[in-house]
This record gives sequence, structure tokens and C-alpha cells, in this order.
Amino acid sequence: MLTRLPRAGHSVSVRVRYYETDAMGVVHHSNYIRWFEVARTDYLRAAGLPYRDLEESGTISPVIGVRCNYLQSARYDDALDIRAWVSAYNGVRLTISYEVTRDGVVLCTGESDHAFLHGGRPVAPKRSLPHVHQVLSACLSRASALASPEINSASPDTQSAPTQAGSGRN
Repeated sequence: MLTRLPRAGHSVSVRVRYYETDAMGVVHHSNYIRWFEVARTDYLRAAGLPYRDLEESGTISPVIGVRCNYLQSARYDDALDIRAWVSAYNGVRLTISYEVTRDGVVLCTGESDHAFLHGGRPVAPKRSLPHVHQVLSACLSRASALASPEINSASPDTQSAPTQAGSGRN
């Protein structure tokens, strides 16, 4: 039996706090990038790749590019969902895509591009970090499978966890 499933990725929920807004109660644009980071790190943790573990092993994944498309404003006290998913991974570079929604309405979309460094030197996870490569490849495969309109079974890649935005690691 074929079933239609939600889009790939992992969602976190945030409630807009007063300090994230301007005098008119509209969210300052910089906060969307912070929420992207919250969603990205939570997604990777849920996928089996906590950023803290990467850092402790001597690997970092710096943001080398970020794009954000603002479609509608979020306001003070809005309940938002931020969804993150692997949209591109070639064994060397990673792109995470994001979608910020309020009650199902898309407010913002974006992407962040990441490289990988180990001991301060660029590395290709495909060759040098087999666990990282395996996790990211699996995330991309699930996202690709869910991009088609119909699939055969549920995926653990579609989950949701409440999280508050705040300080976090890349």
C-alpha cells in the first residue's frame, strides 16, 4: 500500500520572544539565521551526528554560505516551526535547507552551505569521516525519497521535537 508522507527533515518549535522583535513587534531578520542553526543542530543530533561529538573528535563544519528568503513577517509570541533537511551533499560539501512556518504558512525559506575541517585542515567526509558520510548520505537519501509524491514506508527522518531557540553550536 502506498502512502503519502510529510516532507523530509526535522522540525523544531520556537515561540518568538520579545527581545527578538523590534519596536513594532516584528522579528528582526537576523533571528531567522539563529533559528536555522537551532533546527540544523537538532536535526543532526536526531540523525545521529551531534555537533558536540564532531567537535570533540577534532572536526568542525563551518558555515561557508547562507541564504534567507523572507516571505512574511513573524511577530512577538508567534509559535513557529522551523524545518531543516539535507538538500545537497556530495561527499565534500553539505547544504541544509530550511523552512519557517506559522500555522502551516511559510514565512521564510533558506539554505546554509557547510565545509568540513579536521585538525584545521579541509577534509572530505566521503574519504576521511566515514560515519559523517554515512549519516549525511542517509539523510539525503531520505529527503530524495520523500521528495517523490508517493513512497512505501514511513521514515524516521520525519519527526518533530519542541526546542527553544537560543545559543547553540554550529
